[in-house]
Amino acid sequence: MSNISSASFSDSKPHYELLDGLRGVAALLVLWYHVNEGYGFAESVNGVSDGLIKVFYHGYLAVDFFFILSGFVIGYAYDDCWKKGFTKKNFFKRRLIRLHPMVVLGAVLGLITFCLQGNIQWDGTHVATSSVMLAVLCGMFLIPATPGGSYEVRGNGEMYPLNGPFWSLFFEYIGNILYGIFIHKLSTKILAGLTFILGVILIWFTTLDISHYGSLGVGWTLDTVNFFGGALRMLFPYSMGMLLSRIFHPIKVNGAFWICSLVLLLLFCVPFISAMEPFCMNGLFESFCIIIVFPALVWLGASGTTTDKKSTGICKFLGDISYPLYMVHYPFMYLFYSWLIKNEYYTFGQSWEMSVIVMIWNILLAYACLKLYDEPVRKYLAKRFINKKR
Repeated sequence: MSNISSASFSDSKPHYELLDGLRGVAALLVLWYHVNEGYGFAESVNGVSDGLIKVFYHGYLAVDFFFILSGFVIGYAYDDCWKKGFTKKNFFKRRLIRLHPMVVLGAVLGLITFCLQGNIQWDGTHVATSSVMLAVLCGMFLIPATPGGSYEVRGNGEMYPLNGPFWSLFFEYIGNILYGIFIHKLSTKILAGLTFILGVILIWFTTLDISHYGSLGVGWTLDTVNFFGGALRMLFPYSMGMLLSRIFHPIKVNGAFWICSLVLLLLFCVPFISAMEPFCMNGLFESFCIIIVFPALVWLGASGTTTDKKSTGICKFLGDISYPLYMVHYPFMYLFYSWLIKNEYYTFGQSWEMSVIVMIWNILLAYACLKLYDEPVRKYLAKRFINKKR
């Protein structure tokens, strides 16, 4: 997930305030999803039940919404630049400066929280310090771990065991590379054809349950089906977002922010659909969300406007903290999950106070990281490598 912030580059285009706000809403919903995920995980580790999430079942689809937002914003911000002498080198420098400072900080926070847990895997096995150091170094460079590898330190197969959500950044980097190399060169007609083909493949993957997960919750581990599924989860919405940025024409709509936010919340709360014959109906629902609903929400969000300084400020705040929140929250989920496991808490009602504290802590931390680290570092790097005086 990513956005173009006013703190990044002085020559960035103005961005859509409501899309910023929706990005922030989606990040908050991801945080809430991961809090709820902890109860199912605690059950699974303690062998109490099947470990399924009891509420907010489809919160992981926020990642797919992030990807379509990223595609729209990148297409809007950069498509016109290539005709004016903009180079691949400039594009990649900008994307690295925009994204990577928080990758480094997220890896460091993952290291700190892992050490606070005693450098042990979920099954209690102690992990060698050398493996932990290798894990943080690879995390800083977005080098994924293979399941069972020496620096897959938590023992549950994550590509980035110190900060699990890094997997989506791994695929976003791939999307950036593909855009910089050739996607920006595609005509709108060819891009539409590519997006259509990817949509068909997505429907095939989800409705036939190729992953055997019963859902599109793939991409977080480095095996064949997860790599393919994660790449597909990025490629379709990313391409769709870019296509939308080229063909977008605003429509008249009132209350777009609230409509879109409510739709996201309701979609993410839809329970798993267990019917598997003749198709995986849960996968069909997910395809519907990604192919139909999310593009419509982006269109509505881009069509709407804020009406006063207060609403503009709220959307800006939500947009500004969205990426830092996504990148820093999960290391503290590991601590939260460990606390749930230790105390054998399996419902929100048993630990609602700590859940609220975790939510508030991560929001405040994200804002502090934005102001004290991310924005200053990006400004320095932009001045040093992009806005150099000649």
